[in-house]
Amino acid sequence: MFGRKKIEDAAPAVEEELPAGKGRPTPRRRDAEARNKRPLVPTDRRAARREQRAKYAEARERMNQAMVTGDEQHMPAQHRGPVRRYLRDYVDARWNLGEMFLPIAALIVLIMLSAGFLPIPPDVALIAFYSLYILVFVALTDAIILAVRLRRKVRAKYGTDRVGRGIIMYVVMRAFQLRRTRLPKPQVARGSFPS
Repeated sequence: MFGRKKIEDAAPAVEEELPAGKGRPTPRRRDAEARNKRPLVPTDRRAARREQRAKYAEARERMNQAMVTGDEQHMPAQHRGPVRRYLRDYVDARWNLGEMFLPIAALIVLIMLSAGFLPIPPDVALIAFYSLYILVFVALTDAIILAVRLRRKVRAKYGTDRVGRGIIMYVVMRAFQLRRTRLPKPQVARGSFPS
């Protein structure tokens, strides 16, 4: 009487019937456990070993290819990340005294060893001996100064939380390697320093 008028000619709402349950019976416990059981040791050990070796060889090949191409996704963890890439690019763009150390040291050792066989004055061998120590000291000093300077640049560019441990050793070791033998391979030309 005082309320709203009921609309009687409206069609009754059809309720959708939802499927009850998950649509399949719950598996028995012993069936579920049997499905999850796997032997700890494979039945055919030789086949498992061959499969594992093939998997490791494929991973090593991917890693070696990444070291040549610069693909950071498959590189070892010690070479990944923008900080390590920045360090590598900076060292590779520069002429380092450390990379000249190995050829010069080999020449000096050859001079010192040949002093007993060839008529080389002992003073020349002594000078070569001392020059080897001077070369080591100068190259190491150059690499450490480079590493400290790079650590400051990395802190300024990436922040202090991104600077990991071992930056100095990473830079020094890379600076002492010949450019052709460095892994990951250099991705920048000499003189093109990263910004």
